Amino acid sequence: MSKKNTLLRLGIISALFGGAYAFSNYIYKISSVPHQHTDDDKDFDPSITDGRMFVRNHPDRQDMYIDALDQIKLHASYIPAASESHRYAIIIHGIWDNHETNGIYARHYLDKGINCLLPDLRGFGKSEGKYIGYGYDDRLDIMEWIHWIIKRDPKARILLHGMSMGSATTLMTTGEHLPENVKAAIADSSYTTLREQFAHTYKMFKGSFVPVPIALFLSRIIIRLRAGYDINEVNPIEAVQNSKTPTLFIHGDDDTFIDPHMCSRLYEAANCPKQYCMILGAGHIEGVVKDPVNYWNKIDSFLAKVEF
Repeated sequence: MSKKNTLLRLGIISALFGGAYAFSNYIYKISSVPHQHTDDDKDFDPSITDGRMFVRNHPDRQDMYIDALDQIKLHASYIPAASESHRYAIIIHGIWDNHETNGIYARHYLDKGINCLLPDLRGFGKSEGKYIGYGYDDRLDIMEWIHWIIKRDPKARILLHGMSMGSATTLMTTGEHLPENVKAAIADSSYTTLREQFAHTYKMFKGSFVPVPIALFLSRIIIRLRAGYDINEVNPIEAVQNSKTPTLFIHGDDDTFIDPHMCSRLYEAANCPKQYCMILGAGHIEGVVKDPVNYWNKIDSFLAKVEF
C-alpha cells in the first residue's frame, strides 16, 4: 500500500469519525439539552396561558423543594384545596415547558377539592438538571414527590396526571412498586418507547439525510455517555405491563407529533384496570381545549369508578 493511499484512507476515516461526532453532538443538543420556557414563547391556546397566570398568581401557591436520588434539587408548586382534603393530583408537564403549563388542569382539580402538586421535571423550570430524561430518571423523581406527600399526609389518595413526556413519565412511574396511596393515573398523549418516538420525530426533520438506524445508534451512544441512561430503556409500553394502577389513556386522533396508534398499543399492553379515550379533532395534548366537556367528563367518570 502506497503512502498516498494510506493517507487517503486515514483522511476518509478521520472525516467519518469527525462527521459522526458532529452529528451526535447535534442530535444531543436538539433532543437532550433543556431550554427554558419564557413568556415570549406562545402557547398553543389562550386557555393554557390563562392557566399559567392562574398558577403563577395563586395566593396559596407554595414553592416546594426536595432532593432527587442523585442529589439534584427538584422544585414543584403546591396549591392546597380551599378546604382540607386527602386527595392530591400530581400534574406532570411535557417537554420544553415547566409546571405552569398545567394550570388549566390544576384549576379543574382545585375546583373539585383536590390538592395540586405541579413538579418541574429535571432540567426545566426551577428544578436542577442538565439533560432531558424523557421519563427515565423522572419516574424516580415523581416517586420522591409521592413519598413527600405521604410524609405530610399518610391518608393521602394520589392521582398522577401527565401530558406528553409527562404522560410517559406517569406510565413509567406506575410500572414501579408504588405505595397504595397512588390510586389512579391519567396518561395524555404518551409515546410507547423513546426509541420509536425518536425515529418518528427524526423522520420529520428537514434534511434528515443520515439513515434512521444510524441516527438512533449515534443518539443512543451520545445520550448514554453524556446523560447516563439508555434510550432503549425508556419504555412506557413495558412499564404498563407491570402496572397495577388504574389508568386512563387519552390521545387526540389528529396528533402529528406522537402517533395516536401508540395510545391504543399502550392500552392493549396494560395489565392494570384501564380505560381509553380518543378525542376527535385534537392535536398533540389539545384534548383539554378542543373538547373540554368530553375530556373532563371522561376523567371525572374514571375517577369516580376508581373511588379516588
